[in-house]
Amino acid sequence: MSTTTLDTSTAVTDQTPAAAPPRRARRRGERGLAASFTSHGILIVASLIALFPVAWLVFLSLGPDKDDYLHPGRIFGRMTFDNYVFVLRETKFFDWLMSTLIVSLGTTAIGVLIAATTGYAVSRMRFPGYKKFMWVLLVTQMFPTAVLIVPMYEIMSELQLIDSYFGLILVYCSTAVPYSAWLLKGYFDTIPFEIDEAGRVDGLTPFGTFARLILPLAKPGLAVAAFYNFITAFGEVAFASQFMLDDTKYTFAVGLQSFISEHDAQRNLMAATAVLIAVPVSAFFYLVQKNLVTGLTAGGTKG
Repeated sequence: MSTTTLDTSTAVTDQTPAAAPPRRARRRGERGLAASFTSHGILIVASLIALFPVAWLVFLSLGPDKDDYLHPGRIFGRMTFDNYVFVLRETKFFDWLMSTLIVSLGTTAIGVLIAATTGYAVSRMRFPGYKKFMWVLLVTQMFPTAVLIVPMYEIMSELQLIDSYFGLILVYCSTAVPYSAWLLKGYFDTIPFEIDEAGRVDGLTPFGTFARLILPLAKPGLAVAAFYNFITAFGEVAFASQFMLDDTKYTFAVGLQSFISEHDAQRNLMAATAVLIAVPVSAFFYLVQKNLVTGLTAGGTKG
């Protein structure tokens, strides 16, 4: 009897289903597998869309004929670097490079200096009309380039700055400084005012406080302003084509126009030049990339 009872209880135990392992609770903010695949797929597609124009430009630059863009399939069997050799040897590419670097770096240095001192003054000092002053800077951005060319040309002509690097740098600063001042003003607002007071307690002058304490803390904002000033001067066409008369002083943006005539356009050479032009911009972006995101977002936290 006892043996039968033992066997029955054993059978019942064997038939009892095993308990399912507890399901791991998903943490807050954790995405599922499907959501992760979807987001990565979207990012991959977006990256391909962004890279396609660059890849297409490089591909066209390897075509030997100016009309290869009409039949891109022909380029595969005739890829060559002759376009790059021609641009580097037969054009004024290095003169354009030197002019572009002088103008771009000059605009960056002078523009960031003026914008930083302006933004710091408006952020820290309360003088009559300081708010209206910033709005005046913002209003200057409303005028299109076509309206500004004629009066600026007359001013530069009176000052004998036509066909000079310094004149073009001043013109670019007049367009880049207002935005940079607004940007840096917002960034300086995020730096505690107690740092200025500590500098004064230590015997620093207002300029010494600005140069030795504030500027090192404002590197991300300065990087964004520098990048904006550099790109503004690097890719601008209208002012450079009107104020620079000597073809050896052309910037890259104006030099590209030399490949286009009334009845012809050497698009293969333009593509090769554009690829070469991208090198200094990419190098400058690489130098400031660490501070770009911080500088772009920090200025919007307080104003």
